[in-house]
Amino acid sequence: MSEALLAVLFVAALLGLLGSGVWIGAALLGVGLFAMETFTSRPVGPAMATTIWSNISLWGLAALPLFVWMGEILLRTRLSESLFNGLSPMVRRLPGGLLHVNIAGCTAFAAVSGSSAATLLTVGKLTVPELRKRGYPDSLSCGTLAGAGTLGLLIPPSITMIIYGIMVQESIGRLFLAGILPGLMLAALFFLYIFAWGLLSPNGRLMRESAASWREWLSGLIKLVPVLSLIVLVIGSIYTGIASPNEAAVIGVLGALGLSAVQGSLTLQSIVDSLMGTVRTTSMIVLLLAGSAVLTLAMGFTGLPRALADWIGAMELSPIALIVVLTVFYMILGCFLDGISMIMLTIATVEPVVRTAGIDMIWFGVFVVLVGEMALITPPVGFNLFLVQNLTGRDIGFVSRSAVPMFVLMLVGVVLLTAFPEIALWLPGTMTAKN
Repeated sequence: MSEALLAVLFVAALLGLLGSGVWIGAALLGVGLFAMETFTSRPVGPAMATTIWSNISLWGLAALPLFVWMGEILLRTRLSESLFNGLSPMVRRLPGGLLHVNIAGCTAFAAVSGSSAATLLTVGKLTVPELRKRGYPDSLSCGTLAGAGTLGLLIPPSITMIIYGIMVQESIGRLFLAGILPGLMLAALFFLYIFAWGLLSPNGRLMRESAASWREWLSGLIKLVPVLSLIVLVIGSIYTGIASPNEAAVIGVLGALGLSAVQGSLTLQSIVDSLMGTVRTTSMIVLLLAGSAVLTLAMGFTGLPRALADWIGAMELSPIALIVVLTVFYMILGCFLDGISMIMLTIATVEPVVRTAGIDMIWFGVFVVLVGEMALITPPVGFNLFLVQNLTGRDIGFVSRSAVPMFVLMLVGVVLLTAFPEIALWLPGTMTAKN
């Protein structure tokens, strides 16, 4: 059977299962089992057991449930209130006013949660009612929240980075560091957009608020101390080499528990709720990993990834042209899959092509996570769009239109990252030099 026909069968089977409402991880597993039974003579049971176990028992994955738990704990603290009250005095006089809190709050919380959903919900629950009360346009409130909420995928500790690192066998610590500057660059693009709106539009100029007193500034800085301390503990320990990503995850959990206790929100019920949330999220990710591993094994037996790599290689695309093609490919795929599923589904096929083209896999990790962020705000199944819809009560069409400027800015971020790869590679390089 030709590779083209095999590819069509794989895609048709996968789309059929996804369209029927089957979980993505189960769909990947089902297609992999079907392919193994149909196109190979190897016993499916032992092959599946060996492959799944070897992919989900890796030591690097130990950090995954810990970072998820840290985010779940912080989701149940009063951190969002502290962030809002701490950031408000610093940004409210700027053009764009308190809309900057959405971006700054999501950037700060992304650096301690590792989850896009936790970042968006924690910040949005407090900022949306406050922004409405002060008369800020819902379109900008929804758009900035949907866009900045994606930073949880890129700014470390990122759950998606952990999964990518495991799948391509790259250093998770270096991937974490590689995501810092691109994440801050993306946040800066969002800031500039809101700044320009506040400076150039008539409605934006009307939203300028009174300047904060020095007492308000001091009070705000004090309220930001807990989250800033947690960021320094987690990221600083990795960068200085004091802790590995797994050890930093333990530090993060202990810090989150301590912060929760100090704020008075650490109860037996909150611990149980955070653990249950961790189990649900981690189980979903492990199922995705298992399904992806079996599908990758099946595709390896059929020779499809090698054939695809040879086909793309025969086109003699330059690295830049390959990145353009992959960007378009992931933008289309992002209309139907979330970022994590998209990466797991494609990385086994894409990795050999990218390595053959001579593209740095640390840089590519940042790139693929960035385009995975774009998938979170791409209709019809953009996950962040539905979260914002639930928070604001606006219809999905309105939320999707509101997120369009953020999507365009992310595309600008991809262009900048491609033009200046050192944005992603400089910090990991400094860590390598230290070691």
